[in-house]
Formats: sequence, C-alpha cells, structure tokens
Amino acid sequence: ESTRPGAQSVSISDEINRVIPVIEALHHSTNVIISIDTSKPEVMKLAVEAGASIVNDVCALSADSALETVARLNVDVCLMHMQGNPRTMQKDPTYNDVVDDIKDFFSQKIEACIEVGIAEDKIILDPGFGFGKTLDHNLEMLKRFNEFKSFGLPLLAGLSRKSMIGTLLDDRNVGGRVSGSVTAAIIAVQNGADIVRVHDVLETKDALTILGGVS
Repeated sequence: ESTRPGAQSVSISDEINRVIPVIEALHHSTNVIISIDTSKPEVMKLAVEAGASIVNDVCALSADSALETVARLNVDVCLMHMQGNPRTMQKDPTYNDVVDDIKDFFSQKIEACIEVGIAEDKIILDPGFGFGKTLDHNLEMLKRFNEFKSFGLPLLAGLSRKSMIGTLLDDRNVGGRVSGSVTAAIIAVQNGADIVRVHDVLETKDALTILGGVS
C-alpha cells in the first residue's frame, strides 16, 4: 500500500496478494534482510511467515491488535511518526516543537510496546520525514536529528527523493533529486542516523563509504 501524500488505502487481500509472493521469492533466492512495510496485522503475520524479519509501520502499530501481533511474531519493528494519515497528513501540519513533539510520541509508543512484551532492543525509530511535516519541520528535524539518540535505540531516516529535496532544488522533479538525496543521507548519518532508506543505493553507499573513511 502506498503511503505517499494523498494515497488511498487498499484492502487486506489486495495487499497480501501484492507483497507475499515477492517476499517468498526473495526469501528463497537471497539471504538479504527483508522488511515488510505495512500497518495491517494480518499482513505482518503472513509476511513474517513468508520470510520478513522486520515490520516497518508508518502508523507505529496503532491498528487494532498490531502491538500484540508484533509481540507474538518476536521480530524487529520500526515505529514511524506521522501526523494524520497519508490522505490528510500534508493539510496544515502543526507542532509546538516538531522534535520535542515527536520525542513525546516515541516515548508513548515505546512504553506501549514494552507493555505488550515487545523487547525494547527490537525497536527502531523513524521520525517520518515528509509525513505530516512542512519543509521547515523537515529541516528542523534533520538539523536536530541527534536529539532522537536520547532513546538509545537505532534511528532510521527516510529522505530519499522526498518533496523537501525537490523544493530546496527549485522544484526539481523526482529523477533529478539523486545528488540532493545523497547529501541529505550524509547529513542524517552525521547527525546520528543508523539506517537510511534510499532509492539510489550505489550512489549513497559510495558517499557514506567516503564519509566513513574520513570520520
């Protein structure tokens, strides 16, 4: 199910039919770590049975029984912050302080996870660049990204090809955002990101290899 701004939801059966065969094929042909991006507990269960080992939920396990499902599956989980939902999230997002508000959200979600039996060391945090944030919110998050390290948990940054990159580059189209995306990934890693979600894997890997060489 797409989570881009304005995206419509799809049925559980459609999502299962789209992702499970792909996960099974990858699991049987490679040894890569597979993450399932879903908010539906039914899909989480089938995806892990098919070979996924990480649940990535843009709704941070807010669906009914999602917390309990991940606890039973005993897999790593990435909790993302989003204000609203994909259909409404970019309609005038507002915060008192975007970083502090997201930290409060994470505190509540981590506590909820622990209460149902999800081990804290299985949690990954994603502040959700572009999910219910203005350009200024996104830039403030990137600048202060290291403040999320206070939880002592792995941090994920998903900046690749986001509209904030295009806006900063004079409304550059998606295909022209490679260098901007790589730059954003470097800044995120310098500011504490442990994982970056990217489209341009080789370009990002090369840049981070050079960064690692001089760090």
